[in-house]
Amino acid sequence: MQVKACIFDLDGVIVDTAKYHFLAWKRLADQLGIHFTEIDNEKLKGVSRRDSLEIILQIGKTDLPWKVKSEFAERKNGWYLDYILNMTPEEILPGCLTFVNQLRNAGIPVAIGSSSKNTRIILERIGLTETFDAIADGNIISNAKPDPEVFNMAAYMVGTEPGNCVVFEDAIAGVQAALNAGMMCVGVGSAQVLGKAHFVVPDLTSMSLDKLLTIGKEILL
Repeated sequence: MQVKACIFDLDGVIVDTAKYHFLAWKRLADQLGIHFTEIDNEKLKGVSRRDSLEIILQIGKTDLPWKVKSEFAERKNGWYLDYILNMTPEEILPGCLTFVNQLRNAGIPVAIGSSSKNTRIILERIGLTETFDAIADGNIISNAKPDPEVFNMAAYMVGTEPGNCVVFEDAIAGVQAALNAGMMCVGVGSAQVLGKAHFVVPDLTSMSLDKLLTIGKEILL
């Protein structure tokens, strides 16, 4: 394939906000009397807020009226916002800026593709709002990953065909969304977990423009 644009998930690829999500979801689960662990939290990666609450309720073998679910989801988001408003550029994950700047210097558009509705707040706090050519997030899409909508939207925003885009993802749902969009996917994290991706690296310190172009030549979508 010809690499003409790169799309990055936010949580777990650019910054690690999973810890803040866990703290907020655990606080909510405790209020509901549901035992919620960090292992359980893995199931929520790349999943929308509403669907995440449904998973927690399933873990607790309980259910709530729709209105109450909405109230709890907003309560969790309020706690999460309190955490991320204190984020700083120091929380940008290793290798991210070096790799993204390599892409930008080579004239390859870079975009964010995240289901999070807090994407712009996080990017502002860590000083990367102007770094990306496009930001597709939960505020402008209707369907969460593994639906490919957010990645297709990001591709559209940078004027690139999906088949010429590379997605960087740390979640199973995100990898599947990239594949559903017909894009090449580089998993960021565990090869055991992200085995469906075309290629997996432990983090972005393992990526470079040369490596990306080499991978792209070897992948036929």
